[in-house]
Amino acid sequence: MSRKIGLIAGNGALPLIFASALRGLSYSIFAIAHEKETDPQLAQKVDKMEWIQIGQIGTIIPYFKRQGVSEILMAGGIPKTHLFDANLDKLARTLIDPLPEKQDNLILVAFASACEKEGIQILSVIDTLPSLLATECEMTHPLTKSEQEDIAWGWRKAKQIGALDIGQCIVVKDGVLLAVEAVEGTDAAIRRGGLLGGDGVRVVKCLKPHQDIRLDLPTVGPQTIQTMMDARASVLAIEAGATILIEKERMLKMAKEAGIAVVGGGIDHLHPLLG
Repeated sequence: MSRKIGLIAGNGALPLIFASALRGLSYSIFAIAHEKETDPQLAQKVDKMEWIQIGQIGTIIPYFKRQGVSEILMAGGIPKTHLFDANLDKLARTLIDPLPEKQDNLILVAFASACEKEGIQILSVIDTLPSLLATECEMTHPLTKSEQEDIAWGWRKAKQIGALDIGQCIVVKDGVLLAVEAVEGTDAAIRRGGLLGGDGVRVVKCLKPHQDIRLDLPTVGPQTIQTMMDARASVLAIEAGATILIEKERMLKMAKEAGIAVVGGGIDHLHPLLG
């Protein structure tokens, strides 16, 4: 008898990738999909799927309990701007309204606590699907001295900004902070940084220092590289062991052909390759 697991699916390719990887590990998968966000193809990769409207959190826990699911993973994003237009149900209001700030981590931790009270544990991708994570190495091209200096400086800044629960990604060049990711997302931040800095901007994306690793790991993939190509960026520095790579081989092939250096740093505050 296969082990049951729940999947809360947001947008993008990540829910499909998670489902395929979980199927390869012989899990039976029961998914929650969000209307107008989740790719409908996910239904072909899971055992059962239920669609909900964004903000209808109160239907999630009962669904998993009916399926006999006690462990779940979260995959894919839901734009935070939906806080302004979603029809939040009673549980969503109970979790979100008392929060002093509507920060990503606070909202997700509140939801995780509600799940745990009902006997449902949220798993970490780090433990469940470690093969999807970045490794600690230079993955395409070696860094120049100038790029090393910018990444070392940018890494510290990204961690400081992450500690405020603002975003995971920044764009820098020659010691200048050009763009900080907020609710607009990584791609928009990269495009803005490229417009301001021109050729050779450097992108740093890392785990927020106080982020619950079960709930929101940094994620990059072919779309990230395409956006960097459009922005004429030269480096992507990510956190090894804590960053999900979507379609890793395709992503790195695109980066190598475009002359973009992709480098994975350790999960300390500074890049280990920089000394």
